[in-house]
Amino acid sequence: MVSTHPTGVQHSGSQYLPQRHDTRANPSPNQELLPLTARVHDHDLLEIGGCDVTTLVEQFGSPLYILDEETLRSACQQYRDAFKQYYKGESQVLYASKAWNCLAVCAIAASVGLGIDVVSGGELYTALQAGVSPQKIYLHGNNKSREELVLAIESGVTIVADNWYELHTLVEIAQPAQPIRIMLRLTPGIECHTHEYIRTGHLDSKFGFDPNDLDEVFTFVSQQPTLNCVGVHAHIGSQIFERQPHQDLAAVMVQWLRDAGKYGLNITELNVGGGLGIKYTESDDPPSIEEWVKAICEVIQAACAAENLPLPKLLSEPGRSLIATACITAYTVGSSKVIPEIRTYVAIDGGMSDNPRPITYQSVYRAVVANKMSSPLSQTVTIAGKHCESGDILIKNALLPKTEPGDILVVMGTGAYNYSMASNYNRLPRPAAVVVANGEANLILQRETYEDLIRQDRLPERLKK
Repeated sequence: MVSTHPTGVQHSGSQYLPQRHDTRANPSPNQELLPLTARVHDHDLLEIGGCDVTTLVEQFGSPLYILDEETLRSACQQYRDAFKQYYKGESQVLYASKAWNCLAVCAIAASVGLGIDVVSGGELYTALQAGVSPQKIYLHGNNKSREELVLAIESGVTIVADNWYELHTLVEIAQPAQPIRIMLRLTPGIECHTHEYIRTGHLDSKFGFDPNDLDEVFTFVSQQPTLNCVGVHAHIGSQIFERQPHQDLAAVMVQWLRDAGKYGLNITELNVGGGLGIKYTESDDPPSIEEWVKAICEVIQAACAAENLPLPKLLSEPGRSLIATACITAYTVGSSKVIPEIRTYVAIDGGMSDNPRPITYQSVYRAVVANKMSSPLSQTVTIAGKHCESGDILIKNALLPKTEPGDILVVMGTGAYNYSMASNYNRLPRPAAVVVANGEANLILQRETYEDLIRQDRLPERLKK
């Protein structure tokens, strides 16, 4: 939440636009602050996907999630094409839909050839309803319910088994004539917390089998004719900028692949997870999508060659680096409060209910004023939400032009874990979302109403007057 801007001359909101003088023919979206289509038109207004942000707010209201289809598609294509370029075997990119799971986002990812990683029955149901092929859906989760497992089996998706309880449950509900396609999630002894990288024999994580249990796990699975174990999976963290942790992970996973063969398991898939970071602030410097994929592919191929193993189907499941930069959130500025010699608060019509990451994780964002893109950044303010919580602060020490009630404030990089973690705190209806492309805006999430808020409420007869 604490946002410290770099020292030096600060110009205007236009400094955050994608740099058009950049010689890169195909810029990596995760290395930009605004969507790839961001422009400022003649009236000093911000455009995304050819649509004026202020006009979108007039039409759809605020807060408003604005998803740029071109940026999302570009990120999907870059992952897909990089694996094809650098990996000599088969590959499949899965969108980690917990970042933002809805019909439109799943459909866009699938249209570019991606599969979908889901972590609940609800996410699975959404992906299926969006038309995603079950053969390209993988179900994760550390405590899948029996109902979720049954839905996954009936739908024909791959289940990433996380623990002993789940393995035994799968054996109980399996049908002899229909082996269940599973992968095993293992904890690799590698973990990343943003800019920190550690290795340890035992990781304190609720996910996955301990690597010291491999012998027992492989033995058990090899003895179950109703479990068709096709692969192993691992995930080491999120918002990662370093390349080395994933390179080490890839080498460890090839060792698992080798060991599984000793138990008669025909492991043909390796899923290295996701976790590539994005640029939330000027100081963030993540690798490009292509650089990240290239490093993974090289290590997997070298490790397989050293072990004289055929190349497995290589899977990865990026989430944030696909969707985060593709979306902005537009708010309308309301009240302000000046506390002399301390700070100035500028309040917006949303906050922690549409973006809980600052109050939950102290996440840092940048903001611009969509109707004053060329105005000098002349004031330092704290952007406050409207919820009845002192901690409902989106950005502290934000550099903005002088703002007035009615201005449209845009927070960048809000595609990941904003809508998906949104709530009705203080009984605020959740915002609408639109997808923009070539000057056209289409509603993909309808704004909730007060009627929606009480739709599931039930008032016992004895409490009615």
